[in-house]
Amino acid sequence: MKRLLAIGEALIDFIPDTTDSELKDVKGFSRQVGGAPCNVAVAASKLGGRSEMITQLGEDAFGDLIIETLENLSVGTQYIKRTNEANTALAFVSLTKTGERDFSFYRKPSADMLFQPEAVQSIEVTKDDILHFCSVDLVESPMKQAHQALIDKVKVVGGTVVFDPNVRLPLWDSEVACQTAIRDFLPLANIIKISDEELAFVTGYNDEKKAIQSLFQGDVEAVIYTKGAEGAMIYLKEGAVHVHQGFKVEPIDTTGAGDAFIGALISRLLSSENEDILQLLKDKGQYILEFSNYVAATVTTKYGAIESIPKLSDVTQALNK
Repeated sequence: MKRLLAIGEALIDFIPDTTDSELKDVKGFSRQVGGAPCNVAVAASKLGGRSEMITQLGEDAFGDLIIETLENLSVGTQYIKRTNEANTALAFVSLTKTGERDFSFYRKPSADMLFQPEAVQSIEVTKDDILHFCSVDLVESPMKQAHQALIDKVKVVGGTVVFDPNVRLPLWDSEVACQTAIRDFLPLANIIKISDEELAFVTGYNDEKKAIQSLFQGDVEAVIYTKGAEGAMIYLKEGAVHVHQGFKVEPIDTTGAGDAFIGALISRLLSSENEDILQLLKDKGQYILEFSNYVAATVTTKYGAIESIPKLSDVTQALNK
């Protein structure tokens, strides 16, 4: 059976109770389980796929909350480690009137960063597995080495590797360090998901077409390019392109929308009987984009990431498919 392995940070997002305020002026927050890989794992699970979270949490109440939440949402937690050497990561968020975000992270280091590469040795992988990761946990740490080790394991058996850079510059010592880490890992992926806000930074090209084509290096066979409210595109190495214009909504919180999009897309890859994922993107790319765009748009109309992800039945009913 196909499954998603999501490796990286799982944390607590503190979402403000007011909008259009600088973070220093926010007086109240509500807590939400988050972290991009964690959001992706939940989205894939809620939308009909099987997923496992691979991370490390502190021996604290926030770590307990994350595990409890994931288990209630049918996300596997067998590969989550605990440590008393660091706390579970926290992120405080402020929102503009249109739902755009500003983050302040508490992770110097956090428990996830201390996840040891030896821990992936016990993870059995098959050609049916899809590995998803982002760049937040590619800072120099044991967790970065764990990413490399798990990517190697998945590639040896012929599994699929999905990389969403998900750039968060405040977590890096410099922009150059962030760029270098992302560019080192890009060729290892089979599928890259990248946003219009990240494209020029990651590739170094301002021309959109040239930037996208530059991503087809190493093992990359498909690029998923997202443009927020303007929709998304699938570019295949062989030249095929799918486009969906997205859904118009009134957003109040964009937290987790990109994660929900790629989680939804992965859920379609997991739920298909077709074992050839690239062929699936070629044959069903239009529907996959429509499905993923609907999920992402829906998430922006509510506060928080995980709680905003719709059920599979609601999505299929809305799309009449």
